[in-house]
Amino acid sequence: MLKMVLATVALVLATSAFAKEGNIIHDAEFEILEAQNGERWARDDDVIDAKLAEIRERNGGKPPNIIYILLDDLGFGDIGMPNLSVIRGYKTPVLDALAREGLSLQRMYTEPSCTPTRVAMMTGRHPVRTGTHEAKTSLAGDGLPAAEVTIAELLRDAGYNTSHVGKWHMGDIEEAFAHRQGFMHAEFPIHQQAQLALMHTEAERADFTRGLGTEGAAQQTFTLDRDFVPNASAMVFGVELRDGKLYEVEMEPGEQWSQKKYREMNERYQATALEQLQDLAKQDKPFFLNYWPLYPVTFARTEIDEFKTLNEGSWAESIVEVDAWIGQIVDEVDRLGIAENTIIVVMGDNGTMIEYMGLTGASDRIYRGGKGQHLEGGVRVNAFVRWPGVIEPGSNAEDILHVSDLYTTFARLGGAKDDIPKDRVIDGIDQTGVILLGETHGRRDYVFIYEGTDLKSVVKNKFKMHLAPPGQNPVIAAQFFDLYRDPREERPADSIKVGTWAGGQFAAMIKRHLGKRQKYPDREPTQGVPYTGIENLRPESAAMVDAFLAAQSRK
Repeated sequence: MLKMVLATVALVLATSAFAKEGNIIHDAEFEILEAQNGERWARDDDVIDAKLAEIRERNGGKPPNIIYILLDDLGFGDIGMPNLSVIRGYKTPVLDALAREGLSLQRMYTEPSCTPTRVAMMTGRHPVRTGTHEAKTSLAGDGLPAAEVTIAELLRDAGYNTSHVGKWHMGDIEEAFAHRQGFMHAEFPIHQQAQLALMHTEAERADFTRGLGTEGAAQQTFTLDRDFVPNASAMVFGVELRDGKLYEVEMEPGEQWSQKKYREMNERYQATALEQLQDLAKQDKPFFLNYWPLYPVTFARTEIDEFKTLNEGSWAESIVEVDAWIGQIVDEVDRLGIAENTIIVVMGDNGTMIEYMGLTGASDRIYRGGKGQHLEGGVRVNAFVRWPGVIEPGSNAEDILHVSDLYTTFARLGGAKDDIPKDRVIDGIDQTGVILLGETHGRRDYVFIYEGTDLKSVVKNKFKMHLAPPGQNPVIAAQFFDLYRDPREERPADSIKVGTWAGGQFAAMIKRHLGKRQKYPDREPTQGVPYTGIENLRPESAAMVDAFLAAQSRK
């Protein structure tokens, strides 16, 4: 245990020194594309630089404000596509309008679940490279390493005010918390919705979760390990940064977490996001507002007084509410008079949680699969970009983007690209051309898709390869799909039509990709003591940590 404590202290105190000289190290596939398209990209860069200079001149020399809204568990077709409302049973008028007013990124890829997507966006790197690649639901004693350089750190050091509000979910150790990863203002829950929306009495009584309740004496009859079933209310919930210190809020010792408190947390984060927007807009500096709502993920329906959708599912009702909340933010940007120098990006983080389809109002969409899966339904999401006077209204782009590209793109928009680390692989590609110049100006035609540490599939142009099971011939046993002819990846029998020529090409891509991982090894998971740095840790939370450490010491 002492060793773990000392390791935590050392890592928290570690400096963020990293190499800034040289060129950004990208994956081998990007290097191949750059060799073929470098001259055209250089011409694009001249146009992009001129546009950015013109925008800054119009705005007193300030780079653009960035508002990034990441919605949980919403796959492609769940939002912003009004023609699909007839099968969804709900409408998202604000996001529909956002699509009409700006740019729809039609081939935005993410990671299969929430923590990996957030890590990729914040670091510009495949999560497997960072050691943080799993979505944890209880105490884990790990998180995003201090050695990773986040987009918040880059923008802060470039002169931005940085603020994070809402879901974080990148670790329960201090060095992983938002205020230790570049945010000057931070309000967030330590854990995610599996705890927040499921681990309370209402969710158990509605049969969304089982085994947590202690009401039934029979369940305790043969229980010897009293720590096996956690006291969910002992976990730390929402924390806020105040005068440089972190405090848990809205939870008293002995208090039980509930669906009501979950709703209040969501409403509090929405109010805070608006307050932060107003405060940040008054400053002389540009700002980066990172708002990650917890809704629409909700399960129990106890706080729904009146259903407003044809769907009537708790998830569907919540999506409509979040849509209105985003409308409040967009309206406030307009009211403050900062719209022309503020880029707003709204997107989902991965596909829906298919285990609860039907119960919540979620249903099958265009693509097959959902949260946790490498299928298109797990990693394809809607993404919308609004920037009045810069982006042509109603535009679309079918260029492939990956969520890690936002790291490098935001860095360029904010004048921080030169400070991107040069001592590690950066998977994120500068896609400013798609935003400023439009469709066909992207710089990616491939995506590597992981589930945890396992590379599961590769996309190249319109083709996708599902990797063969370990030990089998990578060409013969792999499955190939034409995503325009078989978007649901349901006809592996067609593989022979693609695999005969593409099998070797995909195998070469994978070999190069894995070779780069060997040259620049992945980080080991960073471990530490949960909940350190929280000033007012409740007694039951401290006891939970003690039990966790005691169990860890027996490894």
